Amino acid sequence: MSAVPNDGVPNDGVPDAAGPDGGDPSGWFPPHVLRDYAFLGDGERGALVGPDGDLAWMCAPSWDSDAVFATLIGGAGCYAVTPVGRYSWGGHYDRRSLIWNGRWVTTDGVVECRDALALPADPHTAVVLRRIRVLAGSAQIRVVLDVRAGFGLADMGELTLGDERDGGYDGGYGGEHGAGAAWTGRSGPVTFRWWGAANATRTGGGPLVVTLKLAAGEQHDLLLEISDRPLRRPRVGGAWDLWRATEAGWRDAVGAPAAGSLAAGALAVHDTEQALAVLTGLTSSAGGMAAAATMSLPERARAGRNYDYRYAWIRDQCYAGRAVVAHRQYRLLDTSVGFVAQRLLADGPAMKPAYTTRGGAVPDERVLSHLAGYPGGSDRAGNRAGGQFQLDAFGEALELFGLAARHGRLDADGWRAAQAAVDAIVRRGHEPDAGIWEIDDRRWAHSRLTCVSGLHAVAAHAPARLASRWHDLAEAILADVSADCLHPGGRWQRSPGDRRIDASLLLPALRGALRPDDPRSRATVAAVEAELVRDDYVYRFPPDGGGPLGDSEGAFLLCGFLLALARHDRGDRLGARVLFERARASCGSPGLFAEEFDVDQRQLRGNLPQAFVHALLLECAAVLAPDEHRDGG
Repeated sequence: MSAVPNDGVPNDGVPDAAGPDGGDPSGWFPPHVLRDYAFLGDGERGALVGPDGDLAWMCAPSWDSDAVFATLIGGAGCYAVTPVGRYSWGGHYDRRSLIWNGRWVTTDGVVECRDALALPADPHTAVVLRRIRVLAGSAQIRVVLDVRAGFGLADMGELTLGDERDGGYDGGYGGEHGAGAAWTGRSGPVTFRWWGAANATRTGGGPLVVTLKLAAGEQHDLLLEISDRPLRRPRVGGAWDLWRATEAGWRDAVGAPAAGSLAAGALAVHDTEQALAVLTGLTSSAGGMAAAATMSLPERARAGRNYDYRYAWIRDQCYAGRAVVAHRQYRLLDTSVGFVAQRLLADGPAMKPAYTTRGGAVPDERVLSHLAGYPGGSDRAGNRAGGQFQLDAFGEALELFGLAARHGRLDADGWRAAQAAVDAIVRRGHEPDAGIWEIDDRRWAHSRLTCVSGLHAVAAHAPARLASRWHDLAEAILADVSADCLHPGGRWQRSPGDRRIDASLLLPALRGALRPDDPRSRATVAAVEAELVRDDYVYRFPPDGGGPLGDSEGAFLLCGFLLALARHDRGDRLGARVLFERARASCGSPGLFAEEFDVDQRQLRGNLPQAFVHALLLECAAVLAPDEHRDGG
């Protein structure tokens, strides 16, 4: 194996170090359709890897930090491992993990790059592992590193190449070539250290670039550390030890299927394992689960719907906690319960719909005007949800606490948080709220009905004196909603002033606000079937101002799984499976789901990967599993 300086190989698809834009590689790796991106996550941050082996997106050191790689949304900064010449792309994850194996078939051979964020994760330091392996023939691989903090605004400076060996350190990061040598530098508030590319060169203010030449059976390790603190001394063992620790970390976090759980059964096993890994990779050590790894990916081209989802929504957290129970993944249930309980105990009736993954305040939305944006979109950081009131979040919290109590996993703090949620509903239940879709403040039927189901869920396991009081409160709220949100046709309508159907109104019967065979539930399912389904894809609600489904937004994958659950509840198992499989197939090549699916173009829309879609896939797979495999969670 040899590593040689960038040699400007012509017609290789990757420019030489100077680049076409004076050393700025942002134009070298244009954005791809979202279905082509893989996701790396370690709980504290995440990255997207494109089919050219480019880390096109990563915020560091944490989910809500500014991006250091931002070519996905039109900024600078990237980290690419790309075959030289012509190639076709593919890849797969190691089972029950977010260790991605990108694979390219070139004119001269087959090469693979194994990518992961190292475990155990440090909240202050991202560690990117990349292992290049030639499986057949030979390969030249161009490696490009350009760390640009501040969404691309901060240059890569203070670059030095030095020998980082200390005592018994064996230089394992770089393999046999350039052992112990590492680049160090700074970009804005972060420092970085890069192993395995001692022969990289830089022209002007451009990236570090090196071309590796490898033969069949050879491999080369690269390791990048990015931190907002001074970097620690290297560990003995280098890349080999970090890979072993990362593989062990995933085995411990997701593990093999538990006896009697769905994953030991027969329904969508690989997809459910993948969904568990995604939710695990989105969940920080503080318990908060990022709703998605990205921001500003448009739901519809030039429609202005570009949002920042790098925060933890209470609602999504509760969906995930419910979903993992059937798979006996109690760790994620416990972290969800702990995170939500802490927010309630701290903020009570003022609990926000969303927080940072470590429990901080979500910043106000701001426009990043210096970025070009993902095609069809514009860039916004922060989210207005941080300042909203969403009543259903309190009901969702109670549903989660009831589930935890059912499994003997609600401690004293959890019960105190449940009482805080009930008190908040009593105090604020009459107020208009922003609702599940965060549109505007109204008396949304879904929000109030979610409080009904939450009160019933937690009351089922509460002391008798509380249970009776909470059941009575639930019935009073149900009567209130029935008085102003019952459509003349007998189904639920969105709000007192909006008679349209809404797919979120499937949830109350699914969660126990009322029985699935209640006439209001049956009429609601029938209306969703009649008005919100197109070719077995399900939409949220009829478009404002009329028009056909799909004109204003894509099918909402969450809603497809909800209708599958509703069909199952009414005994239509075949129909439920049809919808489940339709929604399950609406993912990208790496098996990741976004929020929406453009049915006509068969493309993912919105941020990626969307946590609540993966959560509902898990729940749906558990409920629809054959009886002999279904857990009672």
